[in-house]
Amino acid sequence: MTSKHKRLTPFHLAIPVHDIKVARRFYGGLLGCPEGRSSEDWRVLADRLKASGVKFLIEPYVRFKGRVGEQATMFFQDPSGNALEFKAFADMDTELFKRD
Repeated sequence: MTSKHKRLTPFHLAIPVHDIKVARRFYGGLLGCPEGRSSEDWRVLADRLKASGVKFLIEPYVRFKGRVGEQATMFFQDPSGNALEFKAFADMDTELFKRD
Protein backbone atom coordinates (compact mmCIF):
# COMPACT_ATOMS: atom_id res chain seq x y z
CA MET A 1 0.00 0.00 0.00
CA THR A 2 1.11 3.48 -0.68
CA SER A 3 1.39 5.95 2.16
CA LYS A 4 -1.74 7.78 1.02
CA HIS A 5 -3.87 4.62 1.47
CA LYS A 6 -4.69 3.64 5.01
CA ARG A 7 -4.96 -0.01 5.96
CA LEU A 8 -8.60 -0.93 6.48
CA THR A 9 -9.56 -2.74 9.64
CA PRO A 10 -12.95 -4.28 10.37
CA PHE A 11 -15.36 -2.15 12.36
CA HIS A 12 -17.79 -4.89 13.24
CA LEU A 13 -17.81 -8.61 12.70
CA ALA A 14 -20.53 -10.85 14.07
CA ILE A 15 -20.89 -14.42 12.89
CA PRO A 16 -23.80 -16.40 14.27
CA VAL A 17 -23.01 -20.12 14.40
CA HIS A 18 -25.11 -23.21 15.03
CA ASP A 19 -22.35 -25.28 16.64
CA ILE A 20 -19.38 -23.71 18.45
CA LYS A 21 -17.16 -26.78 18.00
CA VAL A 22 -17.76 -26.84 14.24
CA ALA A 23 -17.16 -23.08 14.07
CA ARG A 24 -13.87 -23.39 15.96
CA ARG A 25 -12.66 -26.12 13.60
CA PHE A 26 -13.64 -24.09 10.53
CA TYR A 27 -12.54 -20.58 11.55
CA GLY A 28 -9.67 -21.53 13.83
CA GLY A 29 -8.43 -24.73 12.22
CA LEU A 30 -9.14 -24.35 8.51
CA LEU A 31 -8.98 -20.56 8.13
CA GLY A 32 -6.35 -20.04 10.85
CA CYS A 33 -8.26 -17.25 12.60
CA PRO A 34 -7.37 -16.89 16.26
CA GLU A 35 -10.33 -16.99 18.61
CA GLY A 36 -10.82 -13.78 20.47
CA ARG A 37 -13.43 -14.02 23.17
CA SER A 38 -16.41 -16.29 23.37
CA SER A 39 -19.03 -16.85 25.96
CA GLU A 40 -21.88 -19.28 26.24
CA ASP A 41 -23.83 -16.86 28.45
CA TRP A 42 -24.21 -13.14 27.73
CA ARG A 43 -25.39 -12.34 31.27
CA VAL A 44 -22.35 -14.04 32.88
CA LEU A 45 -20.05 -11.98 30.66
CA ALA A 46 -21.94 -8.74 31.45
CA ASP A 47 -21.76 -9.44 35.19
CA ARG A 48 -18.04 -10.23 35.02
CA LEU A 49 -17.34 -7.00 33.11
CA LYS A 50 -19.34 -4.93 35.61
CA ALA A 51 -17.55 -6.56 38.56
CA SER A 52 -14.16 -5.78 37.00
CA GLY A 53 -15.00 -2.08 36.70
CA VAL A 54 -15.33 -1.87 32.91
CA LYS A 55 -16.80 1.48 31.86
CA PHE A 56 -19.61 0.86 29.39
CA LEU A 57 -20.40 3.07 26.42
CA ILE A 58 -23.88 1.53 26.55
CA GLU A 59 -24.72 -0.41 29.72
CA PRO A 60 -25.91 -4.02 29.33
CA TYR A 61 -29.65 -4.10 28.64
CA VAL A 62 -32.31 -5.90 26.61
CA ARG A 63 -33.55 -4.15 23.47
CA PHE A 64 -37.03 -4.78 22.07
CA LYS A 65 -38.05 -6.78 25.15
CA GLY A 66 -41.00 -9.01 24.32
CA ARG A 67 -40.95 -7.94 20.66
CA VAL A 68 -39.57 -9.35 17.43
CA GLY A 69 -35.79 -8.98 17.44
CA GLU A 70 -35.42 -9.05 21.24
CA GLN A 71 -31.71 -8.90 22.03
CA ALA A 72 -29.38 -8.33 24.94
CA THR A 73 -26.62 -5.87 24.07
CA MET A 74 -23.74 -3.92 25.60
CA PHE A 75 -20.95 -1.71 24.29
CA PHE A 76 -17.57 -1.02 25.85
CA GLN A 77 -14.02 -0.27 24.74
CA ASP A 78 -10.98 -2.52 24.70
CA PRO A 79 -7.66 -1.19 26.09
CA SER A 80 -6.83 0.29 22.65
CA GLY A 81 -10.08 2.26 22.50
CA ASN A 82 -11.85 -0.02 20.03
CA ALA A 83 -15.60 -0.10 20.62
CA LEU A 84 -16.87 -3.64 21.18
CA GLU A 85 -20.47 -4.77 21.00
CA PHE A 86 -21.61 -8.03 22.53
CA LYS A 87 -25.16 -9.16 21.91
CA ALA A 88 -27.34 -12.20 22.26
CA PHE A 89 -30.67 -12.70 20.52
CA ALA A 90 -33.68 -14.21 22.24
CA ASP A 91 -34.41 -16.29 19.12
CA MET A 92 -31.66 -16.44 16.48
CA ASP A 93 -33.60 -18.80 14.23
CA THR A 94 -36.66 -16.68 13.61
CA GLU A 95 -35.99 -13.11 14.72
CA LEU A 96 -32.54 -12.03 13.59
CA PHE A 97 -33.64 -9.86 10.65
CA LYS A 98 -37.38 -9.53 11.23
CA ARG A 99 -39.11 -6.26 12.02
CA ASP A 100 -42.29 -5.48 13.91
